[in-house]
Amino acid sequence: MTPLDKIKKERDKSLKYKNILPLREALLKLPNIKNIKIELDNIIKISSLAVTKQQKEYINSFALSLKPWRKGPFELFGTFIDSEWQSWMKYNLLEPHFNLKDKVVADIGCNNGYYMFRMLKQQPKKIVGFDPSALFKTQFDFINKYIKSDIVYELLGVEHLDIYDTKFDTIFCLGVLYHRSDPILTLKSLKKALNKNGELFLDTFMIDGDKEVALTPRARYSKIPNIFFIPTIPALKNWLFRAGFSDIEILDIKKTELQEQRKTDWIESQSLENFLDPKNSTLTIEGYPAPKRVYVKATW
Repeated sequence: MTPLDKIKKERDKSLKYKNILPLREALLKLPNIKNIKIELDNIIKISSLAVTKQQKEYINSFALSLKPWRKGPFELFGTFIDSEWQSWMKYNLLEPHFNLKDKVVADIGCNNGYYMFRMLKQQPKKIVGFDPSALFKTQFDFINKYIKSDIVYELLGVEHLDIYDTKFDTIFCLGVLYHRSDPILTLKSLKKALNKNGELFLDTFMIDGDKEVALTPRARYSKIPNIFFIPTIPALKNWLFRAGFSDIEILDIKKTELQEQRKTDWIESQSLENFLDPKNSTLTIEGYPAPKRVYVKATW
């Protein structure tokens, strides 16, 4: 057994945790439905005229049991999953900048697979998602039960790319870098996992400024505990150059707005409006600059 196989075997144990195992068992009882129509647009929609009322009720109940739904939205046989993030905004921003036809693609921190399902329309050769969350994998398996894609979902993180047995033409690493305590090492792992002339699509928190510096929150940023470094664009470019990328293109800069990230009945927890200073929306609740993201395309 290889080191990677050992890690995978260990990670698979999370699917049997006491809070996950009942969901995995319910997953196996999902109804088989004929004559399915799939729409891979802003709302990933799965429908069928053959679905029964009883089947709809089971699917709705199961979807509710999988909360929180962070990425989406989805609609399955009449059940609309109004996710916290309107993920189509980010995907539509990036889509004009990539062509995945016949390429081997990775999505690092893929959550429930929303972006990967959207990518299917471009007919990539292979898609591999990396995310250690057993809940998010269960959400993915739920959706993929009906889409029936060949997407590979690995219960792994970016730290496992160095030993992963596939190289990629395109890697998406969206909303991950600021969770890593060593961003340059993370970028080096991403670069090593790319084929020559491969493309990295990255988005991360940023702060304004011309200096090559990064904000390091003392405890939390926007109520999130595991945020380590938030760079200026010059600092981020330096990180990418140090990691071995030679061609870096800034695609867009966007402040996170309430129409993109907000509380819904499908998360039952706080969201962006609770993370900002109630008297000054340009600041987080801790007094740092409010979330702003930079979108980058990098090659080597």
